[in-house]
Amino acid sequence: MGGRSRGEFDPDDSHLDDRLRPQRLDDVVGQRKVVERLRIVLEAARLREDPLAHLLLDGPPGIGKTTLATVLPRELGVDVQITSGPSLTAPKDLLPYLTNASRGSVLFIDEIHRLPPTVEEFIYPAMEDFRINITLGEGLNARTINMALEPFTVIGATTRSGMLTAPLRDRFVTREHLDFYDVEDVTEIIRRNAVKLKTTVEPEAAQEISRRSRGVPRKANNLLRWTRDYADAKGHPALTAELVQAALAMLEVDELGLDSQDRKYLSTLTTVFSGGPAGIAALSHSMDIPVETLEDEVEPFLLRIGFLQRTPRGRMITLAAADHLGLDLPGGPDQGRLF
Repeated sequence: MGGRSRGEFDPDDSHLDDRLRPQRLDDVVGQRKVVERLRIVLEAARLREDPLAHLLLDGPPGIGKTTLATVLPRELGVDVQITSGPSLTAPKDLLPYLTNASRGSVLFIDEIHRLPPTVEEFIYPAMEDFRINITLGEGLNARTINMALEPFTVIGATTRSGMLTAPLRDRFVTREHLDFYDVEDVTEIIRRNAVKLKTTVEPEAAQEISRRSRGVPRKANNLLRWTRDYADAKGHPALTAELVQAALAMLEVDELGLDSQDRKYLSTLTTVFSGGPAGIAALSHSMDIPVETLEDEVEPFLLRIGFLQRTPRGRMITLAAADHLGLDLPGGPDQGRLF
């Protein structure tokens, strides 16, 4: 979603992602409550022979929104078209997708929160009444044609549901939030995908990768591919716990899933800013990393595991983070108690 994320080792590995994605709803691991609710929606659509109700999937990157968006039309045996919010810069960009939609088909719009206002307004009547208004000509010679569309389904995916406008959000009949996975579910995903990659992974090795994946299947798959490459290069026939530890040490991913950029952030916050509080712009300048990268890629995980706090005065490191990295907070033990 957006640019290449950290931990993605091959910029052309989308075909591998497709190989590892579940093909049916029964193959989906985790997100159990969401999957069960989607089964109800699917069965109701089948019984009524109606298109699936418009569906909005929100949650962090890499946790299965695209997977579900492609599995559902496959379950219904209908066509799916895929696009993204940033690529739809004007209504004319959306028009081919709408006119090519067959009855019951799915239009998947990734990063739907990034739709421009003109495109968003254009899609409203298409979602509600399965029609669009097309203006031909200009000025006094302009005329509007009302075109009927085949009933179809919009599945939107977003990492920032709060950025969706209320009118767009309300047009989705079904809304589901996907959350991070637990270690057991990620371990099962690794086990299954190792088979698809024709790689032998021992149970302890799968758990080791899982613990470092931050609860994100996409990251787990990336780490699995890296350790497979490491094993092949070193001439090892199987992925063992010791081999995984060595491979991920080379990648600079520690036992909690922190990478070099995470550690640099925490180290900068400690050594340059005395543990905080520090403004995000100041941290960005000190690290020579864009603010957006820090806010979108670094801070969410650190906040989730309790290594960072955002306060009205700025970012502050926690005592747990300092202990994990062996950093000495300038304020001594009492500084940690402030958090």
